[in-house]
Amino acid sequence: MESDPFEAVRRESDPLEQARMAGDLMALYRQRGYELARIRRDAINRVVEQRGVNFSAVGAELGLTRGRISQIRKDAPATERAFFGVGPIDVATPTRHSADRAEGLVAREDAESARIITDVLRDLAFEVRPVAIPIDGTWNPAHEAVVICGPKSSHVSAEILSHDPVLSFYEDEGGRWVIEERATGQRFESPLDDGTKGEDVAYVGRVTRGSKTVLVIAGIHALGSIGAVSYVAENLRSLHDAVGTKDFSMVVRAQFEELTPTSKEAVWGPTVHR
Repeated sequence: MESDPFEAVRRESDPLEQARMAGDLMALYRQRGYELARIRRDAINRVVEQRGVNFSAVGAELGLTRGRISQIRKDAPATERAFFGVGPIDVATPTRHSADRAEGLVAREDAESARIITDVLRDLAFEVRPVAIPIDGTWNPAHEAVVICGPKSSHVSAEILSHDPVLSFYEDEGGRWVIEERATGQRFESPLDDGTKGEDVAYVGRVTRGSKTVLVIAGIHALGSIGAVSYVAENLRSLHDAVGTKDFSMVVRAQFEELTPTSKEAVWGPTVHR
């Protein structure tokens, strides 16, 4: 029989560990509360659509006043919150080698990508936990996650990308990283590798890993990740409408002025995994 995490907190004898466990569980309960509010609001909306009744009638069936129904519809997080799971969410960026700092550093592009997606997640009532992936790439998400890096920098990204049934992300014989459609061999390469400044492509894919939702955003270069997170941020509603909570993959191309995307488009997908 699966243990009750609440009872596990109560039974913990080490006070420091008990405090940590209690904080983690409180965060989980808060996130589930937001998700339940979203589910209830969307369910109420479906009743109105499917039965052709008004919100007051639904409220009467649920024992809720018209004012309470209005409040539920106004205060619950957006439907597209489900795109990222339940939360809390780790936003993970890679620690890169540095000749000047033994502990490594986070690239400006990765930090900007993390900032953009963190703003989106917090607007959707997620608790966000920043994570620096170690230089050796060894890390496993403690929660649901957005991982902003490719297979070279994270074992999690490498595992997820190797099992993607529709796209591959690999280093070719010439040393260039490529995103390729498995069925047709169509390749997506970075214009940066041909000397074209300010343009890059990125992989975006989501999988359910155990019970956790993990979104991988991997530019062929770090600049591409900024374009991909910006595309997700601006098109989240339509992306959620297209793929729901199913596993999927896509490729995004973006053009930039410095670190600011001036255009971004989906050049392949999104395609749901079968």
